[in-house]
Amino acid sequence: MDGMKIYVGNLSYRMTADELKTLFSQFGQVDKADIIIDRDSGQSKGFGFIEMSVGAEAEKAIAGLHGTEVGGRALTVNQAKPKTDAPRGRPQQRHR
Repeated sequence: MDGMKIYVGNLSYRMTADELKTLFSQFGQVDKADIIIDRDSGQSKGFGFIEMSVGAEAEKAIAGLHGTEVGGRALTVNQAKPKTDAPRGRPQQRHR
């Protein structure tokens, strides 16, 4: 499988997962579209992920949509980085 997971940032807070899927579908088959939602507020965090099973189509989508203005915002589109187990947040300060 040569598929790819794509990070999509700087989304309008009003964009839905269906709209995001439609946007990427012009480049090929979209297997999954997710917009990340803040669990406390229930509001979009302004970014999401697309999964496409054909790597060449995913690369065309990245090239075609990165920097494109959608909903008044220029999208950031690139290949998603693998999740790491590194702790999130600020690093702990060491006391002397």
